[in-house]
Amino acid sequence: MLTKDKPLYMSLFFSEKPEEIGWQHVSEDSRLVSIRKNKPDAIKARRIPANNFVSLIDEAVSATEPREEKFSNVQVQTDGEIASVSFDYEFFEGTNRTNWGKEMWQLVRTESGWKIFSVIYTVRDPLSASGT
Repeated sequence: MLTKDKPLYMSLFFSEKPEEIGWQHVSEDSRLVSIRKNKPDAIKARRIPANNFVSLIDEAVSATEPREEKFSNVQVQTDGEIASVSFDYEFFEGTNRTNWGKEMWQLVRTESGWKIFSVIYTVRDPLSASGT
């Protein structure tokens, strides 16, 4: 995202069509309590079609401040054909940490190499009571 190289970013995914790639977030409980103060019908996990890997890179490319996702505690499980990758993440807009949590990818090995098939992640942010 830092280089704003959309073709390179898109090549990481099994398909360029957002509807063919699983992309789901889940709000942490204390964050959800804060959200429900203004949106009483908010739920922990709901599908938002506009929230996908294409919109993420498009927003990063058009942003004036750099966007960066930092990974730590990376764990990989694979049998050589499929893989699961989990890690802690922190997302930054410029120097501001906007959200963080745990992220998991499911990948498949294709003739073109490893491709991301689905992404799930938790969202913690300043609305989260714990702040960590």
